[in-house]
Amino acid sequence: MLNQSRSVALLIARVAVGVIFLVHGYQKFATMGIAGTTKFFESAGVPLAAVAAPVVAVLEVAGGLALIAGVALPVVGTLLALDMMGAILFVHGPNGFAADKGGYEFVLALGAAALAVGFSGGGALAIDRLLSRHRTPAGVSA
Repeated sequence: MLNQSRSVALLIARVAVGVIFLVHGYQKFATMGIAGTTKFFESAGVPLAAVAAPVVAVLEVAGGLALIAGVALPVVGTLLALDMMGAILFVHGPNGFAADKGGYEFVLALGAAALAVGFSGGGALAIDRLLSRHRTPAGVSA
């Protein structure tokens, strides 16, 4: 019973955090556009803003989808946590903690959630978990 509850809880966490990243990444394409995102990154002092903007947008969309599906979780969770560290360093950190003042509260929670979900194993409903069940010990060592 506890394992089934854990799998459902991990599914809910993966989907919730994944949707947030997916929407934020999508906004960088559709609402702000990559040019607008680049301009914003430049104003925030992000190094190589013209490279960082599309990389971050793709990471957030692809990473959000990967969290939802439960695939490549340790890699995706780590990359999204690093993305949020950058957001804290360049955008939210100077505004203090409180999210309502533009602070780092929300992005800190997102980064921690991405990392926690990334290293959770994803639960029984994650693609990573399903793929690991189908591997044979000989196939894993090869």
